[in-house]
Amino acid sequence: VYDVCVETANAGRGARGRYSTDELVPDGVAGPYLFLEPEHAYVLDDGGRAVGYVIGTASTPDYVAAYAARWLPRLRARYRPPSGPPATEEEHRLDAMFHPERQLLPELAPHPAHLHVNLLDAYRGAGHGRELLSTFLASVAAAGAASCYLVVRAANVNARGFYARLGWRPVEVTGAEPGTHLVHPTS
Repeated sequence: VYDVCVETANAGRGARGRYSTDELVPDGVAGPYLFLEPEHAYVLDDGGRAVGYVIGTASTPDYVAAYAARWLPRLRARYRPPSGPPATEEEHRLDAMFHPERQLLPELAPHPAHLHVNLLDAYRGAGHGRELLSTFLASVAAAGAASCYLVVRAANVNARGFYARLGWRPVEVTGAEPGTHLVHPTS
């Protein structure tokens, strides 16, 4: 899962070598879900090698609390938050890593679940993403979440089109780029 995350972490393109360690991005956006909520982690494999995944939570507030209590202490052994306002892309990633409470946005409260989905390029366009999303939405619906959100970069035009075709709709979030937060009912 970490490798898939690194290979897709730059708006669907690879981010290998972009930061001081290739584990920076997955330590912030993949590892915590695998550790804290494995019941909502689904991996697409090609003969034993991960080639895609969907991970997330049925309750963002519960996830943020668990991240702060159980995942963040693990990160402190490897990373340091920026000493001042973040200036570089890596510092922005570290700042987000050490401030999970920023995920608790009032506009997203009606959509308690959230997810991250990534597929290696060679596995896109074959229905795998659709199946992963469907599986995840059923999983969080069974856990009681009525709606889910995800965040997509404005630059990720292919992903934005994919989500639109599946019925994900934009929701405006104060301070975020228009159309970067998308929501969908879980059933």
